[in-house]
Amino acid sequence: GSEAYTRRGELQIDGDGLVSVAGRPVIGEGGPIIVPLGSSVTLGADGTISAIGEGENPDALVDVGRLKLVTPEQNLLRGDDGLFRMPLNEEGEAVVLAADEEATVVSGALEGSNVSAVEAMVSMIDVARRYEMQMKVISTADENAQRANGLLSIQG
Repeated sequence: GSEAYTRRGELQIDGDGLVSVAGRPVIGEGGPIIVPLGSSVTLGADGTISAIGEGENPDALVDVGRLKLVTPEQNLLRGDDGLFRMPLNEEGEAVVLAADEEATVVSGALEGSNVSAVEAMVSMIDVARRYEMQMKVISTADENAQRANGLLSIQG
């Protein structure tokens, strides 16, 4: 397949090395990132992945790869699999983004939603109230029209 990007940083180690939660291999700047089973992994701000074997000294920390960090353009397409891809170029070929040396990773942090639950609830309540007021206006207008018809039929 083509190169795809994610903002989801939950990574696991399996027999194939470093994989995403969905089991897809994580590709670094030098290809697939291979991490020995049972290792503890740390991630540096620059995307460097270091591993230390179970029971080994902290001095035995070894760099096993580096994530390819990119700064995407605005025209990324989100696929059904939750991954982001660049649109195909004019020749119908997949476009690959270059690594961005300035990009950083925040290890151990989860990205929050860009929606405030409180603001969304207040907005929904406001919309519901406006809807109710509009329905009352329509109902009152309908009653007025019926009364006017009644008056016209009495006079006619």
